[in-house]
Amino acid sequence: MNYRTLGLSGLRVSAIGLGCMGMSYAYGAPADRREMTELLADAVDMGYTFFDTAEAYGTAGNPHDNEELLGEALKPFRNRIVLATKFGISFENPEASGTHAVITDSRPETIRRSVEGSLKRLQTDHIDLYYQHRTDPETEPETVASVMAGLIKEGKILHWGLSEASEAYIRRAHRVCPVTAIQNRYSMMARRNESLFPVLEELGIGFVAFSPLANGLLTRYYTENDRFDAADDYRASMPQFQKESFGQNKALFSLLDRLAEQKHATPAQISLAWMMCKKPWIVPIPGTRKRCRLKENIGAADILLSAEEIKDIDAALDAMPMSDVFSGSPVKGREKRKG
Repeated sequence: MNYRTLGLSGLRVSAIGLGCMGMSYAYGAPADRREMTELLADAVDMGYTFFDTAEAYGTAGNPHDNEELLGEALKPFRNRIVLATKFGISFENPEASGTHAVITDSRPETIRRSVEGSLKRLQTDHIDLYYQHRTDPETEPETVASVMAGLIKEGKILHWGLSEASEAYIRRAHRVCPVTAIQNRYSMMARRNESLFPVLEELGIGFVAFSPLANGLLTRYYTENDRFDAADDYRASMPQFQKESFGQNKALFSLLDRLAEQKHATPAQISLAWMMCKKPWIVPIPGTRKRCRLKENIGAADILLSAEEIKDIDAALDAMPMSDVFSGSPVKGREKRKG
Protein backbone atom coordinates (compact mmCIF):
# COMPACT_ATOMS: atom_id res chain seq x y z
CA MET A 1 0.00 0.00 0.00
CA ASN A 2 1.10 3.54 -0.72
CA TYR A 3 0.45 6.30 1.80
CA ARG A 4 -0.64 9.91 1.61
CA THR A 5 -0.71 12.91 3.93
CA LEU A 6 -3.95 14.82 4.24
CA GLY A 7 -3.00 18.41 3.51
CA LEU A 8 -0.50 20.11 5.80
CA SER A 9 -1.77 18.35 8.90
CA GLY A 10 0.73 15.54 8.90
CA LEU A 11 -2.06 12.96 9.14
CA ARG A 12 -0.65 10.00 7.19
CA VAL A 13 -3.14 7.47 5.87
CA SER A 14 -3.23 4.65 3.38
CA ALA A 15 -3.67 6.00 -0.15
CA ILE A 16 -7.05 4.29 -0.25
CA GLY A 17 -9.23 4.12 2.83
CA LEU A 18 -12.17 1.91 3.69
CA GLY A 19 -15.62 3.41 3.99
CA CYS A 20 -17.42 1.16 6.44
CA MET A 21 -20.98 2.54 6.31
CA GLY A 22 -22.29 -0.14 3.98
CA MET A 23 -21.45 -2.88 6.45
CA SER A 24 -24.26 -1.61 8.68
CA TYR A 25 -26.46 0.77 6.75
CA ALA A 26 -27.96 1.81 3.38
CA TYR A 27 -26.87 -1.23 1.33
CA GLY A 28 -29.31 -3.83 2.59
CA ALA A 29 -29.56 -5.46 5.99
CA PRO A 30 -26.43 -5.19 8.17
CA ALA A 31 -23.78 -7.71 7.21
CA ASP A 32 -22.85 -10.61 9.46
CA ARG A 33 -20.79 -9.25 12.36
CA ARG A 34 -18.28 -12.11 12.35
CA GLU A 35 -17.70 -11.83 8.61
CA MET A 36 -17.16 -8.07 8.81
CA THR A 37 -14.78 -8.49 11.74
CA GLU A 38 -12.71 -10.85 9.61
CA LEU A 39 -12.93 -8.47 6.64
CA LEU A 40 -11.64 -5.56 8.69
CA ALA A 41 -8.71 -7.65 9.92
CA ASP A 42 -7.99 -8.61 6.29
CA ALA A 43 -7.99 -4.92 5.36
CA VAL A 44 -5.36 -4.16 7.99
CA ASP A 45 -3.26 -7.07 6.74
CA MET A 46 -3.47 -5.69 3.18
CA GLY A 47 -2.18 -2.30 4.31
CA TYR A 48 -5.33 -0.27 4.86
CA THR A 49 -4.83 2.13 7.74
CA PHE A 50 -7.71 4.57 7.19
CA PHE A 51 -11.17 3.48 8.37
CA ASP A 52 -14.24 5.69 8.10
CA THR A 53 -17.46 5.46 10.10
CA ALA A 54 -20.03 7.73 11.80
CA GLU A 55 -22.17 7.68 14.91
CA ALA A 56 -25.27 7.67 12.65
CA TYR A 57 -24.44 4.52 10.67
CA GLY A 58 -26.81 1.89 11.95
CA THR A 59 -30.41 0.76 12.05
CA ALA A 60 -33.49 1.84 13.99
CA GLY A 61 -32.87 -1.10 16.30
CA ASN A 62 -29.15 -0.42 16.69
CA PRO A 63 -28.43 3.17 15.59
CA HIS A 64 -24.69 2.99 16.33
CA ASP A 65 -24.00 -0.44 14.84
CA ASN A 66 -21.08 0.61 12.67
CA GLU A 67 -19.03 2.31 15.37
CA GLU A 68 -19.59 -0.67 17.66
CA LEU A 69 -18.45 -3.03 14.90
CA LEU A 70 -15.26 -1.08 14.23
CA GLY A 71 -14.51 -0.58 17.91
CA GLU A 72 -14.48 -4.30 18.58
CA ALA A 73 -12.96 -5.47 15.28
CA LEU A 74 -10.14 -2.92 15.10
CA LYS A 75 -9.21 -2.83 18.79
CA PRO A 76 -6.28 -5.25 18.27
CA PHE A 77 -4.85 -2.94 15.59
CA ARG A 78 -5.56 0.44 17.19
CA ASN A 79 -1.96 1.63 17.23
CA ARG A 80 -1.60 0.87 13.50
CA ILE A 81 -4.68 2.60 12.13
CA VAL A 82 -6.42 5.95 11.70
CA LEU A 83 -10.04 6.04 12.86
CA ALA A 84 -12.36 8.66 11.41
CA THR A 85 -15.91 9.18 12.62
CA LYS A 86 -18.55 11.91 12.41
CA PHE A 87 -21.02 13.86 14.51
CA GLY A 88 -23.88 16.20 13.83
CA ILE A 89 -26.77 14.33 12.21
CA SER A 90 -29.61 12.02 13.09
CA PHE A 91 -32.18 10.44 10.80
CA GLU A 92 -35.76 11.50 10.46
CA ASN A 93 -38.08 8.49 10.81
CA PRO A 94 -35.24 5.90 10.92
CA GLU A 95 -37.75 3.08 11.26
CA ALA A 96 -39.28 3.86 7.84
CA SER A 97 -38.17 2.08 4.67
CA GLY A 98 -36.15 3.75 1.92
CA THR A 99 -33.86 6.76 2.18
CA HIS A 100 -34.08 8.96 5.26
CA ALA A 101 -33.80 12.72 5.56
CA VAL A 102 -31.10 13.85 7.98
CA ILE A 103 -31.56 16.32 10.82
CA THR A 104 -28.53 18.47 11.62
CA ASP A 105 -27.47 19.40 15.14
CA SER A 106 -24.01 20.78 15.90
CA ARG A 107 -24.70 22.61 19.13
CA PRO A 108 -21.66 22.44 21.44
CA GLU A 109 -23.51 20.30 23.99
CA THR A 110 -24.52 17.87 21.24
CA ILE A 111 -20.94 17.60 19.99
CA ARG A 112 -19.66 16.95 23.53
CA ARG A 113 -22.23 14.22 24.03
CA SER A 114 -21.44 12.71 20.64
CA VAL A 115 -17.68 12.54 21.10
CA GLU A 116 -18.03 10.74 24.42
CA GLY A 117 -20.38 8.20 22.86
CA SER A 118 -18.09 7.61 19.91
CA LEU A 119 -15.01 7.18 22.11
CA LYS A 120 -16.84 4.55 24.12
CA ARG A 121 -18.19 2.65 21.11
CA LEU A 122 -14.87 2.79 19.27
CA GLN A 123 -13.09 1.54 22.42
CA THR A 124 -10.41 4.18 22.20
CA ASP A 125 -9.18 7.20 24.14
CA HIS A 126 -8.93 9.42 21.07
CA ILE A 127 -10.43 9.85 17.60
CA ASP A 128 -7.86 10.50 14.90
CA LEU A 129 -10.15 12.48 12.57
CA TYR A 130 -13.51 13.85 13.70
CA TYR A 131 -15.84 15.25 11.03
CA GLN A 132 -18.88 17.46 11.21
CA HIS A 133 -21.15 15.15 9.19
CA ARG A 134 -23.21 17.97 7.67
CA THR A 135 -23.11 21.69 8.32
CA ASP A 136 -25.78 22.98 10.68
CA PRO A 137 -27.38 26.23 9.48
CA GLU A 138 -28.30 27.08 13.06
CA THR A 139 -24.75 26.81 14.44
CA GLU A 140 -21.98 29.11 13.22
CA PRO A 141 -18.83 27.44 11.83
CA GLU A 142 -16.75 29.42 14.31
CA THR A 143 -18.70 27.85 17.16
CA VAL A 144 -18.11 24.35 15.84
CA ALA A 145 -14.42 25.07 15.24
CA SER A 146 -14.02 26.38 18.79
CA VAL A 147 -15.42 23.15 20.20
CA MET A 148 -13.01 21.19 17.96
CA ALA A 149 -10.09 23.25 19.23
CA GLY A 150 -11.11 22.39 22.78
CA LEU A 151 -11.39 18.68 22.02
CA ILE A 152 -7.95 18.72 20.38
CA LYS A 153 -6.47 20.46 23.43
CA GLU A 154 -8.05 17.80 25.65
CA GLY A 155 -6.62 15.01 23.47
CA LYS A 156 -10.02 13.53 22.69
CA ILE A 157 -9.54 14.16 18.97
CA LEU A 158 -6.33 14.71 17.01
CA HIS A 159 -7.69 16.30 13.83
CA TRP A 160 -11.00 17.53 12.57
CA GLY A 161 -12.78 17.85 9.27
CA LEU A 162 -15.95 18.87 7.47
CA SER A 163 -18.27 16.94 5.17
CA GLU A 164 -20.21 18.55 2.33
CA ALA A 165 -19.17 22.08 3.33
CA SER A 166 -18.99 25.15 1.10
CA GLU A 167 -15.87 27.24 0.50
CA ALA A 168 -17.15 30.06 2.70
CA TYR A 169 -17.89 27.66 5.56
CA ILE A 170 -14.48 26.00 5.23
CA ARG A 171 -12.67 29.34 5.35
CA ARG A 172 -14.58 30.55 8.39
CA ALA A 173 -14.01 27.31 10.31
CA HIS A 174 -10.36 27.01 9.30
CA ARG A 175 -9.56 30.49 10.65
CA VAL A 176 -10.57 29.36 14.14
CA CYS A 177 -9.13 25.83 14.15
CA PRO A 178 -7.19 24.45 11.15
CA VAL A 179 -9.18 21.87 9.21
CA THR A 180 -7.34 18.69 8.25
CA ALA A 181 -9.70 17.20 5.66
CA ILE A 182 -12.88 17.76 3.72
CA GLN A 183 -14.95 14.64 3.03
CA ASN A 184 -17.25 15.21 0.07
CA ARG A 185 -18.97 13.19 -2.60
CA TYR A 186 -16.72 12.79 -5.65
CA SER A 187 -16.64 10.48 -8.65
CA MET A 188 -16.54 10.59 -12.43
CA MET A 189 -20.30 11.12 -12.24
CA ALA A 190 -20.22 13.74 -9.47
CA ARG A 191 -17.53 16.36 -10.05
CA ARG A 192 -19.01 19.54 -8.61
CA ASN A 193 -16.60 19.48 -5.67
CA GLU A 194 -13.62 19.99 -7.97
CA SER A 195 -14.44 23.69 -7.52
CA LEU A 196 -13.08 23.37 -3.96
CA PHE A 197 -9.67 22.11 -5.01
CA PRO A 198 -8.01 25.57 -5.28
CA VAL A 199 -9.05 26.62 -1.76
CA LEU A 200 -8.02 23.25 -0.32
CA GLU A 201 -4.61 23.62 -1.96
CA GLU A 202 -4.35 27.18 -0.66
CA LEU A 203 -5.19 26.23 2.91
CA GLY A 204 -3.39 22.89 2.99
CA ILE A 205 -6.46 20.73 3.52
CA GLY A 206 -6.83 17.14 2.30
CA PHE A 207 -9.80 15.82 0.34
CA VAL A 208 -11.42 12.50 1.24
CA ALA A 209 -13.72 11.26 -1.52
CA PHE A 210 -16.81 9.32 -0.48
CA SER A 211 -18.90 7.40 -3.03
CA PRO A 212 -15.87 7.44 -5.38
CA LEU A 213 -17.42 4.65 -7.47
CA ALA A 214 -20.86 6.31 -7.68
CA ASN A 215 -22.23 3.89 -5.08
CA GLY A 216 -20.75 0.96 -6.99
CA LEU A 217 -21.99 1.70 -10.51
CA LEU A 218 -18.50 2.45 -11.81
CA THR A 219 -17.27 -0.99 -10.84
CA ARG A 220 -19.20 -2.27 -13.89
CA TYR A 221 -20.44 -5.22 -11.82
CA TYR A 222 -24.08 -4.15 -12.11
CA THR A 223 -26.49 -4.38 -15.03
CA GLU A 224 -29.97 -3.10 -15.78
CA ASN A 225 -31.33 -6.41 -14.47
CA ASP A 226 -30.05 -5.94 -10.91
CA ARG A 227 -32.72 -5.16 -8.33
CA PHE A 228 -32.41 -3.89 -4.78
CA ASP A 229 -34.76 -4.10 -1.81
CA ALA A 230 -36.43 -0.71 -1.42
CA ALA A 231 -36.95 -1.33 2.30
CA ASP A 232 -33.29 -1.06 3.30
CA ASP A 233 -31.14 -0.51 0.20
CA TYR A 234 -30.72 3.06 -1.03
CA ARG A 235 -29.67 1.83 -4.47
CA ALA A 236 -33.30 0.95 -5.21
CA SER A 237 -34.07 4.64 -5.56
CA MET A 238 -30.72 5.95 -6.83
CA PRO A 239 -31.06 7.37 -10.34
CA GLN A 240 -27.88 5.71 -11.62
CA PHE A 241 -29.30 2.25 -10.88
CA GLN A 242 -32.60 2.73 -12.69
CA LYS A 243 -33.02 0.55 -15.76
CA GLU A 244 -32.88 3.43 -18.24
CA SER A 245 -29.65 4.78 -16.76
CA PHE A 246 -27.58 1.93 -18.16
CA GLY A 247 -28.36 3.10 -21.67
CA GLN A 248 -27.71 6.72 -20.73
CA ASN A 249 -24.27 5.77 -19.37
CA LYS A 250 -23.03 3.74 -22.31
CA ALA A 251 -20.37 6.28 -23.24
CA LEU A 252 -19.06 6.36 -19.68
CA PHE A 253 -18.93 2.58 -19.49
CA SER A 254 -17.11 2.42 -22.83
CA LEU A 255 -14.52 4.93 -21.60
CA LEU A 256 -13.92 2.93 -18.43
CA ASP A 257 -13.66 -0.36 -20.31
CA ARG A 258 -11.21 1.09 -22.82
CA LEU A 259 -8.97 2.62 -20.15
CA ALA A 260 -9.11 -0.56 -18.08
CA GLU A 261 -7.92 -2.60 -21.03
CA GLN A 262 -5.10 -0.14 -21.78
CA LYS A 263 -3.87 -0.13 -18.18
CA HIS A 264 -4.45 -3.84 -17.47
CA ALA A 265 -6.78 -2.81 -14.70
CA THR A 266 -10.47 -2.94 -13.78
CA PRO A 267 -12.98 -0.12 -14.30
CA ALA A 268 -13.13 0.41 -10.53
CA GLN A 269 -9.35 0.80 -10.35
CA ILE A 270 -9.41 3.32 -13.20
CA SER A 271 -12.15 5.31 -11.45
CA LEU A 272 -10.07 5.50 -8.27
CA ALA A 273 -6.74 6.11 -9.99
CA TRP A 274 -8.27 8.98 -12.00
CA MET A 275 -8.95 11.02 -8.87
CA MET A 276 -5.80 9.98 -7.01
CA CYS A 277 -3.60 11.08 -9.91
CA LYS A 278 -5.18 14.55 -9.88
CA LYS A 279 -3.83 15.59 -6.48
CA PRO A 280 -1.49 13.90 -3.99
CA TRP A 281 -3.85 14.87 -1.16
CA ILE A 282 -6.96 13.14 -2.50
CA VAL A 283 -7.84 9.89 -0.70
CA PRO A 284 -10.87 7.85 -1.84
CA ILE A 285 -12.72 5.68 0.67
CA PRO A 286 -14.72 3.09 -1.32
CA GLY A 287 -16.79 0.71 0.75
CA THR A 288 -17.25 -3.03 0.38
CA ARG A 289 -18.33 -6.18 2.18
CA LYS A 290 -16.09 -8.44 0.09
CA ARG A 291 -12.43 -9.33 0.42
CA CYS A 292 -11.91 -9.50 -3.35
CA ARG A 293 -13.08 -5.89 -3.65
CA LEU A 294 -10.69 -4.81 -0.90
CA LYS A 295 -7.86 -6.27 -2.91
CA GLU A 296 -9.12 -4.80 -6.17
CA ASN A 297 -9.50 -1.30 -4.73
CA ILE A 298 -6.08 -1.30 -3.12
CA GLY A 299 -4.58 -2.08 -6.52
CA ALA A 300 -5.69 1.30 -7.82
CA ALA A 301 -2.88 2.94 -5.85
CA ASP A 302 -0.36 1.38 -8.26
CA ILE A 303 -1.97 2.74 -11.45
CA LEU A 304 -0.43 5.90 -12.84
CA LEU A 305 -2.24 8.25 -15.19
CA SER A 306 -0.30 11.16 -16.67
CA ALA A 307 -1.49 14.76 -16.49
CA GLU A 308 -2.27 14.54 -20.20
CA GLU A 309 -4.31 11.38 -19.68
CA ILE A 310 -6.25 13.02 -16.86
CA LYS A 311 -6.92 16.04 -19.05
CA ASP A 312 -8.22 13.81 -21.85
CA ILE A 313 -10.46 11.87 -19.47
CA ASP A 314 -11.90 15.07 -18.03
CA ALA A 315 -12.59 16.42 -21.52
CA ALA A 316 -14.37 13.19 -22.42
CA LEU A 317 -16.43 13.29 -19.22
CA ASP A 318 -17.36 16.91 -19.88
CA ALA A 319 -18.64 16.07 -23.34
CA MET A 320 -20.52 12.83 -22.77
CA PRO A 321 -24.14 12.36 -21.72
CA MET A 322 -24.74 10.44 -18.52
CA SER A 323 -27.58 9.73 -16.13
CA ASP A 324 -28.27 11.60 -12.94
CA VAL A 325 -26.44 10.26 -9.90
CA PHE A 326 -27.51 10.09 -6.26
CA SER A 327 -26.59 13.37 -4.60
CA GLY A 328 -27.40 12.52 -0.98
CA SER A 329 -30.32 12.45 1.39
CA PRO A 330 -32.23 15.69 2.02
CA VAL A 331 -30.91 17.72 4.94
CA LYS A 332 -33.17 19.51 7.43
CA GLY A 333 -32.40 21.90 10.24
CA ARG A 334 -32.96 20.84 13.81
CA GLU A 335 -36.26 22.72 14.05
CA LYS A 336 -37.58 19.46 12.54
CA ARG A 337 -35.90 17.41 15.27
CA LYS A 338 -38.31 15.30 17.28
CA GLY A 339 -38.46 15.98 20.98
